[in-house]
Amino acid sequence: MSDRGALGRDKQPDRIAGMFDAIAPRYDLLNHLLSAGMDLRWRAKAIRALALQGGETVLDLCAGTGDLAMASAAASPAAAMVVGLDFSSEMLRLAAAKVNRRGLARRVRLVQGDATHIPLADASVDAVTVAFGIRNVERPEQAFADVFRVLRPGGRFAMLEFGVPRLPVVRQAYLAYFTHVLPRIGSLVSRHALAYAYLPASVGAFPRPDQVMASLSATGFSQVQADSLSLGVVYLYGARKATRT
Repeated sequence: MSDRGALGRDKQPDRIAGMFDAIAPRYDLLNHLLSAGMDLRWRAKAIRALALQGGETVLDLCAGTGDLAMASAAASPAAAMVVGLDFSSEMLRLAAAKVNRRGLARRVRLVQGDATHIPLADASVDAVTVAFGIRNVERPEQAFADVFRVLRPGGRFAMLEFGVPRLPVVRQAYLAYFTHVLPRIGSLVSRHALAYAYLPASVGAFPRPDQVMASLSATGFSQVQADSLSLGVVYLYGARKATRT
């Protein structure tokens, strides 16, 4: 196994949480800079995929600094309550400050925890989201199982994750940017070289879209799909927990 491959597969929770604690102060800036602002559009698509009617309880896993959690609370129609879960205390500290500035503290609750052991009751939420975080989970299939557990029948799951474009020209340009340019900019701005070397390595180690869909189906989800965004740079995965018959 190459050093890059090993880096992308080393997902011990304490190590990953420490890495995100370290880059938290510049995380939002780098997200917008390195995606050329496309991250805002990707998150908006994920919220639309939930088809919120108003009044729902939404869980946002790997919530980071809270952008997707706040998007659910500010949507039209909006979720009545959003729980943002993350294992990085520093990310959650910054998320809390943003939630307070937006006046959403009554409807967005932030919790430190593990995506594979969600501290919520069975069938307690109407929808679950996760943006660019599932590849950082040591056992994604266990996280999928816990998402299924906490969803109510009929509940929706929307997940954004990076992919690798299939078109040869786009793929070549993307890989050059992702493996050479992005780590240098990320390291310079965040002052944490490992984190932005880990990013392309973790994307390369993440299962293909068909494998992710198969894992969701095996968990019990129905209506599983994967929509390619931005020429395959990102995939929006959608799934649903079937209603009782």
